[in-house]
Amino acid sequence: MIKHIFAIHQPNYLPWIGYFYKIAKVDTFIFLDSVQFPRGQSFANRNRIKTPQGIVYLTIPLSYPKGKEKKVSYREMEFASDKWKEKHLKILRFNYKRAPYFDPIYNMVKSVLDIEALFYKLNIKLIKKVSEYLDFETKFALLSDILENFGSKTQLIVDIGKAIGGQVYYSGTGGGKEYNDENLLNKNEITLEYSDFIHPTYPQLWDGFMPNLSIIDLLFNCGPESKNILLGTNQ
Repeated sequence: MIKHIFAIHQPNYLPWIGYFYKIAKVDTFIFLDSVQFPRGQSFANRNRIKTPQGIVYLTIPLSYPKGKEKKVSYREMEFASDKWKEKHLKILRFNYKRAPYFDPIYNMVKSVLDIEALFYKLNIKLIKKVSEYLDFETKFALLSDILENFGSKTQLIVDIGKAIGGQVYYSGTGGGKEYNDENLLNKNEITLEYSDFIHPTYPQLWDGFMPNLSIIDLLFNCGPESKNILLGTNQ
């Protein structure tokens, strides 16, 4: 019997390649658009690219809605301005113009930045665009469309699993191991499975290899072969 595998994650900006490995390995991927936006620095609104000088962060400047006291969801976060869009595109042009697949990947990113005015929607559209480019068959859903009320940590996973008929929860090995309550999942007939992701090496611009970059570094450099590299099937 085939079991329904699901994963969850916040809709981050141009996530690293491990994020997309998780997407590729599940039947349904849930964007946690209605959970609280993290305080302090995180990868919610930024990610890393490689330049001749080393690592550079692409960061979206955000602002909290007035009167919310910084207790807001991803859906409520707003762009502080739109000037960052051209800045990010300029940085990508300058650093990746000599990459083998610059034109299609740059145009894909630009097409979303040009039209999307909401932070969480922009992130979700970029993630979906990349997943489509990589030819993933994963279905996507938003937490806000599935549940109005939900618990925290493992209870959130249980609530989502029950709502979508999920039987196997596919978890990352970072923060997931700190808060996953496997006993609670088992009591609710959900099997816990951890990601077996191993970071691949691939051709990059400039000397040396730098891991844990935004997915766009892989796409700019490897194009259609990115899927096989990501999934370890390019041997």
